[in-house]
Amino acid sequence: MRFAPMALGAAGLCAGLLATAAQAAVTQAQFPPKTTADLIALCGDAKDDPMMTAAVNYCQGFVEGSVEVALGYEAVTRRSREPFCLPSPPPSHDQALAQFTSWANADPQRLDEPAEVGLLSYLTQTYPCPHPAVATRKRK
Repeated sequence: MRFAPMALGAAGLCAGLLATAAQAAVTQAQFPPKTTADLIALCGDAKDDPMMTAAVNYCQGFVEGSVEVALGYEAVTRRSREPFCLPSPPPSHDQALAQFTSWANADPQRLDEPAEVGLLSYLTQTYPCPHPAVATRKRK
């Protein structure tokens, strides 16, 4: 798939940024994640949680799938602009975790948003792409 490199980068970034964000035990009701808070719980890093392996695996698949859908939709509908552009190199695990945690907690309503909305809102607000006209002017 042509979006695979960006999706894998975003999945790694998001999995890293969400890990350890929530230490509460994961419950079966959080599969699939309905809210951003559920997604954070699934992506947590509680090593003593008996559902940890399933939760982290689900988290990574969920994040990668959401990113693939977002990038695919943008490619079909507005070919002129990606929904977000990850920096190269991406932030470290600790930096990404701190950024996402701060972003999510800055407005507690974000925790109640659908999981996909929270994830993609974070990515688009944190990693906006330059507008094509701006990129063109900079090249001249």
